[in-house]
Amino acid sequence: MLEAHPGLPEFDYIKPKTLAEASRFLADHAGEARPLSGGTDIFVRMRDGVWKDKYLVDIKGLDGTDEIVYDPSKGLTIGAAVAMNRVSAHPDVKKHYAALADAVDKVASYQLRNRATIVGNICNASPAGDTIGACLLLGGALDVHGVDGARTEPLASFFEGPGSTALKPGDVVTSLRLPLPPKGLVGRYYKLGRNKSSDLSIIGVTVVGFPDKRAASGYRIKLALASVAPTPLVVAQVEEILAAKPVTEQTIAEAAQAAMDACTPIDDVRASARYRKMMARNLSQKALTEIWNQLGR
Repeated sequence: MLEAHPGLPEFDYIKPKTLAEASRFLADHAGEARPLSGGTDIFVRMRDGVWKDKYLVDIKGLDGTDEIVYDPSKGLTIGAAVAMNRVSAHPDVKKHYAALADAVDKVASYQLRNRATIVGNICNASPAGDTIGACLLLGGALDVHGVDGARTEPLASFFEGPGSTALKPGDVVTSLRLPLPPKGLVGRYYKLGRNKSSDLSIIGVTVVGFPDKRAASGYRIKLALASVAPTPLVVAQVEEILAAKPVTEQTIAEAAQAAMDACTPIDDVRASARYRKMMARNLSQKALTEIWNQLGR
C-alpha cells in the first residue's frame, strides 16, 4: 500500500525588514533557519524530513532581490528572488546570454519555473543543477550579504561538494551578476534525462563559444558538465584543445574524449556511472559540433 508523503512540519515564518536583520537572525539561529525565496526545494525537503528547519526567513523584496537589470556597460544582474520564467523571457537574456536562457527553459516544468529561482538553483549546489554550468562559463559571481557586510563570491570557487558551498551562517545571497559577454558569443544547454521534461539530468552539457584572435584556432569554446562529479564541472582541457588547434571533427572528438576523462560519476537510480561517462563523451561531441556550426555561420 502506497503512503502519501507527510505534510509540512511546523515552522515559523520570519519576514525581516532589512538584509542586516535577515543576516543577524540567520546567524543567531544557525542550523535551524534558512533563507526563503522560491521555496521549490525547501518545501519538498522539509516535507520529506530531509531538512528540519524551525524558521524560514523570507528575503523577497529586500534590496533589489526582485529585480533583473541589464547594463550595456556592466552586464546582467539577476535578483535572488527573480523567478526563472522572468529570466528566460527577458529580451536581454535571450539576446546576450542564450546559454542561460536555454538552460532555464529545461528546468523541471513551466509551473515550477514560475516559483524557482536561478540563485536558489545555484545555492542548492546540486551537481545536477541545470543553470549552474551557464553561470560558471559566463563568469558569474554572487552578491552576498553577511553579518560582516557585503562581499562577492565568484562561482568558480563557490562549490565545495554536493549541497555544500562557501556560504557561512548569516549569509544571504542577494543577486547573481554576469559580466558583459564576449562579442559573438553563442551557447546552449544540452540535457539528457529519462524523459523530455521535468526530470533531473542524467547528463547536462553547457557549451559557449566566441571568436578570439588570441587563440591559435581563432576561437574560445568552453564546456561544463552536470551530474558527473561531486560539484558542477568545467572541463578546462576542452577549451585548451579547441583553442590550440584548428577546430575540426578530429579535435572536437578529442575534446569530447577529454570531457569524458574528466568525469567521476556515480551509480544511482537514474543511470550507471559507466553510462554517464559514455554519454558525457557523446553529448559533448554533439554539443561542441553544433556550437561550432553556429560559430561558422
